[in-house]
Amino acid sequence: MMKKIILLLLLFFISCASNCKLGHYPPIIESSKEYFDSSRNRKIPVEFYYTNNTQNCSNTKIVIFSHGYSGNQPNAYKEYSYLTNALAENGYFVVSIQHELSTDELLDFKGVPQIVRRPNWERGAENIKFVIENLKKDFPKLNYKKLTLAGHSNGGDISVLFTEKNPEKVWKLITLDQRRYAFPRVSKPKIYSLRSSDQPADEGVLPTEDEQKKFGMTIIKLPNTIHNDMDNDGTAEQKKEIVDYFLKFLKEN
Repeated sequence: MMKKIILLLLLFFISCASNCKLGHYPPIIESSKEYFDSSRNRKIPVEFYYTNNTQNCSNTKIVIFSHGYSGNQPNAYKEYSYLTNALAENGYFVVSIQHELSTDELLDFKGVPQIVRRPNWERGAENIKFVIENLKKDFPKLNYKKLTLAGHSNGGDISVLFTEKNPEKVWKLITLDQRRYAFPRVSKPKIYSLRSSDQPADEGVLPTEDEQKKFGMTIIKLPNTIHNDMDNDGTAEQKKEIVDYFLKFLKEN
């Protein structure tokens, strides 16, 4: 009887281990949730992309994505599904955060961005922090030591600010053409950025070539992709290029 129990346990653990291997994932699960931060009286809608297997594996890495500015449109966090789904298909647990609510003030486009947009970025960084805290309650088995922040445009600025303030929480940072908030010049966490062909970053935002070498930062310009084509509006070729780069960055040691 004891041998039978041991055998069944062994088969169970082997099954669990095999299900966690890359390339052995069932169809993607996409689900919505609305967190509520009572300290700020604020709703935080999120979208999850994962599989039944990856949500229960201790080696599952996490990607938290922040959308670009959308003028407070309610579904901005779902406008990068080509990327979030592709990452989930490759074994990552992906969380996309809606940073803007209809009741929020619109972004100021007239003042100095680093000054007038700072409250928006700070609010976004608080959103990310709150989501991480609640993820640990809802999905305790995920690998929080391998958490990647990613974001497009204003969402990239938010992700950079959070990383600068909480470097110990971030394994990798990947931005899609954030233009206003400067990257910290550090080697940890690892920093990557894909740049558009049409919109330059503000002075000092991007590291120089010498700084890239010194800190191991990776900055790549996409010659055939403009800033506004980095979401679901991009072509199949543009989306594939971005997905391929993301997977390459995430797989690097």
